Amino acid sequence: MKDFPITVKRSLELLGLFLLGYIIMVASNVIMPLLLAFFLSMLLLPVQRFLMRKRVPKSLSIIIPILFLLLVVAGLIWFFSAQVQILVDDFPQIKKNINIHLDTLSKWVGSFTHYSTKEQIAIITKQSDKLLNSTGAILGSIAGSVSGAFIFFGLLPIYIYLILAYKNLLLKFCIMWFSNEDLPKVKESIQQIESIIQSYLMGLLIQIAYITVLLGGILWIVGIKHALLIGVLFAILNLIPYIGALFGNILGVMLTVSSSQELWPVFTVLIVIAVVQFLDNNILMPRIVGSKVQINSLVAIVGIVIAGSLAGISGMFLALPIIAVLKIVFDRTEHFKQWGVVIGTDVPEENPLKE
Repeated sequence: MKDFPITVKRSLELLGLFLLGYIIMVASNVIMPLLLAFFLSMLLLPVQRFLMRKRVPKSLSIIIPILFLLLVVAGLIWFFSAQVQILVDDFPQIKKNINIHLDTLSKWVGSFTHYSTKEQIAIITKQSDKLLNSTGAILGSIAGSVSGAFIFFGLLPIYIYLILAYKNLLLKFCIMWFSNEDLPKVKESIQQIESIIQSYLMGLLIQIAYITVLLGGILWIVGIKHALLIGVLFAILNLIPYIGALFGNILGVMLTVSSSQELWPVFTVLIVIAVVQFLDNNILMPRIVGSKVQINSLVAIVGIVIAGSLAGISGMFLALPIIAVLKIVFDRTEHFKQWGVVIGTDVPEENPLKE
């Protein structure tokens, strides 16, 4: 590739990116569980090594951390089920609260428009009929998503076990692609990838914990209903940088509006979320993850949007660690170092074109 003209090299790189995106879009149901299993296996690897040092059999040293991970997931599922049951029990009151808010909104709209309450109801009814006509398709897609989710998460423990069991074989496979002269760089890259994945994922777990406790606790003390559910939902959605926080705010407002006949709880929830998010973005998260994930905001947002369009929600969650791994590889290769520059945060102080 060294003998190719620069235009041919750039063309091949862009063609490779296009083919990679196409493969991910077509085979996302296969690729995304494997990628998530790879990242989770990196997170569980220190536990497995610790158990191996304690002379625990290899198979058991892999199964124990996987079982612990499954217990955590089961606990989250139980929590959400309990919170959903509370919402179902409160449905009559929720319906009453929503009707009150809709009546207030109708009067407000009628105060500066020519639409009467009767005409507004007719418009809402017409739009509702359109929505109901597509209910079958919506339910079908939801059923497909649920079944796909069961397959997705059902394969994860198997993939994690096999990746940890065959990690030495996979490492040998990676090393055989390089000459002996490149082995020090390869070893450094692998160590950096392992370190950054473990640091990033552990930071996210700590972030979920303290946002849930901080946000849910403050809202509970203030007297907001479904405070813990709002805290957990926002903490999980916040794992999707930039975009997730927006959806977390929307869900928090929706839950608050449906559980109260007044508006002050809505403003309280928005203010508390803003304060917690400010603390998370500027104080807590930088100290936890540090400067290991050096990705500029432009690439992060574009990467999340592209990953979401190619692989859905799972792609959005995994976008940043994937980009971080790619940056490590690009920084250590001569042919792709310019991609590492555009991903990173090392912005030149002066115009590079300036003489």
